Amino acid sequence: MTPIIGFAGYSGSGKTTLLEQVIPLLKQHSLRIGLIKHSHHTIDPDTPGKDSYRLRHAGCAQTLMATRERHMLYFEYPEPTREEPTLTACLDQLDHSQLDLVLVEGFREAPIPKIEIHRPSYGKPLLYPADPHIIAFASDTPAPADCPLPVLDLNHPEAIAAFILSTVATSPDQL
Repeated sequence: MTPIIGFAGYSGSGKTTLLEQVIPLLKQHSLRIGLIKHSHHTIDPDTPGKDSYRLRHAGCAQTLMATRERHMLYFEYPEPTREEPTLTACLDQLDHSQLDLVLVEGFREAPIPKIEIHRPSYGKPLLYPADPHIIAFASDTPAPADCPLPVLDLNHPEAIAAFILSTVATSPDQL
């Protein structure tokens, strides 16, 4: 199985911004990275009026858009019969033979190794005291004095990328 590291935190904590900074740093080390992002909001990444949008909205349950540069696979589910997606189901859709690492944004409750993203100024509770799967704590302020985890600075994505690289290199079977 491909090593997996999650980024867990409350909405607005900066998970996406951090991933935008960390992914290019990991790619500099020739890692082929997959990403799974969970959202509680309706998403529509296609442009209204384009052929792909028109065909997807014509009523297909699954639509695969294919070009030389990329493939995009859309699944359409009737409302309200659909449950929240599971991380396992999402992981099953990836081609792991083409990946060295999967990063996961969201799926806060999933039992996978995770880096907690925390901004005390948002007033949200800490995750690591109740989640044994959190392997590091990243914040824009010092960690609580009793934090038993490696502490990472959200303002230094290079250090976070280095932590991920070290973790993947030293314990890939635990990820």
